[in-house]
Amino acid sequence: EVLAGSMMPYAEHVILERALPRVEDGLKPVQRRILYTMQELGLSPDKPHRKCARIVGDCLGKYHPHGETSVYDALVRMAQPFSLRGMLVDGHGNFGSIDGDNAAAMRYTEARMSPLAIEMLRDLQKDTVPYRLNFDDTLKEPDLLPSRYPNMIVNGASGIAVGLATNIPPHNLREAIAATILLMEKPDATLDEVMALMPAPDFPTGGILLDTEEIKQAYETGRGRLTLRAKVDVETAKTGRHLLCISQVPYQVNKAQMLERILKLSEEKKAALGSIYDIRDESDRSGLRAVIELKKEADPQTVLAFLFKYSDLQVTFGVNLVAIAGGKPVQMGLIEALTHYINHQKDVVKRRTAYDLEQARQRLHILDGLIIAVDNLDEIIALIRASKNAKEAKECLITRFQFSDAQAQAILDLRLQRLTGLEILTLRQEHAATIKLIAKLEAILRHEHRLIAVIKEELQEIADKYGDDRRTQIEKQDHEEHARIQAHEA
Repeated sequence: EVLAGSMMPYAEHVILERALPRVEDGLKPVQRRILYTMQELGLSPDKPHRKCARIVGDCLGKYHPHGETSVYDALVRMAQPFSLRGMLVDGHGNFGSIDGDNAAAMRYTEARMSPLAIEMLRDLQKDTVPYRLNFDDTLKEPDLLPSRYPNMIVNGASGIAVGLATNIPPHNLREAIAATILLMEKPDATLDEVMALMPAPDFPTGGILLDTEEIKQAYETGRGRLTLRAKVDVETAKTGRHLLCISQVPYQVNKAQMLERILKLSEEKKAALGSIYDIRDESDRSGLRAVIELKKEADPQTVLAFLFKYSDLQVTFGVNLVAIAGGKPVQMGLIEALTHYINHQKDVVKRRTAYDLEQARQRLHILDGLIIAVDNLDEIIALIRASKNAKEAKECLITRFQFSDAQAQAILDLRLQRLTGLEILTLRQEHAATIKLIAKLEAILRHEHRLIAVIKEELQEIADKYGDDRRTQIEKQDHEEHARIQAHEA
């Protein structure tokens, strides 16, 4: 009885509050809280970096009371160029490497938000997303972020909950936005039409993705196995030996361990890989480069085929697109995931427009009062001078001109310099501009096509500003490879 009563809430908590991302912003709670904390600390990309210990401490004390390692590890991952396709944290210091080195302790490293993180949080202050109380009910934190670009598709996610796991591959920002815009213009677009714009995942470490049916299956059902390879070029050394030069490794593969395993394999499989002469890691500041030197008589293509089959030069990436949608975990295909995102954006822009509209109406109300005041300036000055105190002056204004409380207060707060001819002209111009703005905002709320046009324009801006070229190449499988291995093993 106790187990049943305890296990279910625990499992539910891990699924909803820890290991799986929300479909709308693609973040787990810890990542969302880190970004929100950084915004509260004012760590925008134009400000200096701040110690990670400060960020972690704030996040821990205010929103995420689950141990500093969990917060710092999540922060580190968001700052690693080989982990995220679009980095959310701009780190300063040692944040680990592709060889599996750990990041330095948080007292040594510094961080601030990256420009993309600003797009995740944009319009947050305009009441665009629901908030909830934090763990001790003293502060409010957002349930999800406005996420002005499809972050779940761009950065992917991986996590293991109780009885559920997720593994979403990262994608190219430009391609993901193009696919989102297509689905907004044409909600009944087919998967083939979407894949024409976004053909496959795009991993931060590059590599080569084999073009198989599994890619489409993964996008259709949310499950599939992708085959990812290192980028290997065959060069000839001065000695005449062939060199296999690795310039990109598969996603989430530890380069140092991969080379160690290849060394071990060359000792175990003497028949096939005995022709390996030397293995070196020549990576430096200019980039990643590992070299496998072969003996003169070796056939590089056969050795390569063996290495793809037996080592981490080729790995499978198991796509498992599970995210929290509508308060529960859902396995979904690509189109469903993007549709959830589009609905979220519509909601965000509607709420933002309603907020701006309310602000504009309040401002118009004040401007109406100021314009009446400017037109009856002498009378108003005389009325104010005749009053004993501010309270009496306000009451006299309200009685004489039927101003509202806010308008009367705005007139009393008016500075004398605002009464020059030029300032009065500016006041009338602002009045006309505010009326125009209100009409525009009302049109966005009334017409769906106006709303979609606004979202499309803002998405396109992000794609143009932050988009980059594809890193992962898509290649057809070479069918001779299998034959080479069989011939050699026979």
